[in-house]
Amino acid sequence: MFPEFSEYSVEIKDKEFIREDGKKFRQSVVLILVSPDGHHKDEVVLGYLEEAEMFRMISEGETMNIDQCYIDQLSLSDYRKKHDLERKELVKLVGFTACNSFFNNTHVIDFEYAEFAESEVSFEHSFFAKSAISMHGAIIRSGGMNFSNTKLPSGNLDFTNLHVEQGEINFKNTIFGVGNIDFQDAVFGDGEVEFTNADFNDGDVSFVNTQFANGKISFKVAHFGTGKIDFHFAKMGGGDVSFERTEFGNGKIDFRTVEFGTGRVNFNRAVFGDGDISFEASQLKNGKISFTRAAFGEGDLTFELAEYDDVDANFDRVDFGAGNISFYNARFKKLFLTSCHFDYYLDLRVARCRYIDLSDSIVRDIMDLQPYEFEIDVDTINFSGMRLIGRIYIDWEKNHVKRLIMSQTDTSKRLKAEQFRTLKENFNITGKYSDEDKSYVEFKRQESLAILEEGIKKNPVSAIWLYPLYAFKLVVLDWAGLYATNPVRVMISMLVSYSIFSLIAAVMTLSSKTYLISSMGESSLTVVGKAFYYIAITFLTIGYGDYYPAGHLHWLAGIVGWVGLFLMSYFTVAFVRKILR
Repeated sequence: MFPEFSEYSVEIKDKEFIREDGKKFRQSVVLILVSPDGHHKDEVVLGYLEEAEMFRMISEGETMNIDQCYIDQLSLSDYRKKHDLERKELVKLVGFTACNSFFNNTHVIDFEYAEFAESEVSFEHSFFAKSAISMHGAIIRSGGMNFSNTKLPSGNLDFTNLHVEQGEINFKNTIFGVGNIDFQDAVFGDGEVEFTNADFNDGDVSFVNTQFANGKISFKVAHFGTGKIDFHFAKMGGGDVSFERTEFGNGKIDFRTVEFGTGRVNFNRAVFGDGDISFEASQLKNGKISFTRAAFGEGDLTFELAEYDDVDANFDRVDFGAGNISFYNARFKKLFLTSCHFDYYLDLRVARCRYIDLSDSIVRDIMDLQPYEFEIDVDTINFSGMRLIGRIYIDWEKNHVKRLIMSQTDTSKRLKAEQFRTLKENFNITGKYSDEDKSYVEFKRQESLAILEEGIKKNPVSAIWLYPLYAFKLVVLDWAGLYATNPVRVMISMLVSYSIFSLIAAVMTLSSKTYLISSMGESSLTVVGKAFYYIAITFLTIGYGDYYPAGHLHWLAGIVGWVGLFLMSYFTVAFVRKILR
């Protein structure tokens, strides 16, 4: 209706204006609109309505169709004074519509405590040139409210305590002026709430304690300025909530204690400024909240105490910017942080989460999973493909690390091995050497299984040698000493091996033509004593030579010497490794 302009002039004429629907106005207004470059002028002709005429329409209960009109004064406060009404007494406006109209009030356009009845309240395609608007305490009985494609004035816009009982709330493509926009304590019915592509300009935007009922809510592709955006205590129903590709300014963004209801919440590709962003203690009962490919600035992001017990939260390929991130004491069903860059502190000390996916993420600072004030109840964490440049604070026992990785159902043995290796290196950096050893053991175990499975899958015939090789690693490297991480385990393995070999030697000397011959003449040792003594000097490679074998003990002697030498070397490696750390 109104082309873009930078200046305008108004001329009221005593010339009848006939609207497209045949409605006649006694006077008309000619608007001369000057283009921003100053080179073009557009002329728009509208009907002219004085405030007194509109007051007459209100008093007589006449339908208030003021489409295509020029309004320079409209105040229900003035109406109440004129008719001696109380300040908060409702004033009924029947069938109010002001589409394609031009408001040029010198004072606030006052619809406070208006009662709109019988149809949609519409300001579609209208232009508000000067004064701010107040609809504080107004009630819209049916039809909803339509400000789509409207240019609103600079100054504070007051929609506080507005009640829309039925119908859609439409601010699609609306351009707000500079100033605060306040919907605090507003109550919307079950119709959709549409702020798609709205430009909120600079100023605070408040939806504090706003009730959104069950309709869909869309701020898709909306643009916010530098002011604070506050949804604190807002309540939403069963409709989906969309902030997809919304551009937030550098002001603080507050979603604390918001009840998102049961719909899907979408922040995909949203762009956040440098202000702090808080979802602290917010709630979502079902569905999903998604921030896929969103971009954050330098402010901190917090989901502390958030209650999303049955919700999947998706942060796939998010740019988290330069702020700290906190999920402290929050509750999720699943938390996806895949392919993200964490350049600053990340607090993942959640109270409850079935599955956390950190695959292909990059951690450059600190990721905190260390339990402190409460137990971190997580079933599974996926570290596959993580690039760990910083540090992870995590405890093998308290965080149940082995269970976190082994409970993964969608990763191979190779990927599990790589995750244990990543944590092994992390524990080394953080000085938790005992946890490092446990991670290393699990890494080698999963690696051995991966080699076995991959080899057989590639060539089934290779099972002939791969299974014996796997069994050798399992017994000699794993069972005997936990891959040189446990010298006590190696010592026990030595004692067990020595005892077994001694018993074998004793049985052989008692049941076959096998002898232990003394080079020193007769001995007071029994047959069993000779066997244990001989195995000891052979196992430990002492080799006194006072007893030597005859018969089948010759081949046993070689095996005993080799095993003893191997286990002593194994013990030395494990022991020195412990001491040096």
